[in-house]
Amino acid sequence: AAYAYAGGATGVPRNQTMTVGEYPPNAIGLHDVHGNVYEWTEDCYNDSYRDAPDNGAAWVSGDCSLRIMRGGSWINLPRDLRSAARGRMGSALRYNFIGLRVARTD
Repeated sequence: AAYAYAGGATGVPRNQTMTVGEYPPNAIGLHDVHGNVYEWTEDCYNDSYRDAPDNGAAWVSGDCSLRIMRGGSWINLPRDLRSAARGRMGSALRYNFIGLRVARTD
């Protein structure tokens, strides 16, 4: 919130995670899509997208001691608060800026 992206407005830095639903939903009704916590994924680390699955499946080969995180968190600059933001971290590490998004399919 202390820094703007592409000329946007700044806000009030919270410096912590926020309760889900604290802010209004986006245009398709989702709350807190980016910026609260990085989201762990099942994907193992690979240094490029070469040979990545093209069907939406998790990429479970590569360096699985490192897992991919997406979306950015409250500690990141605005340029990293997007779904294309990609980080990696050891799967045994725990921080208050990393979480996961639970999804259900029927």
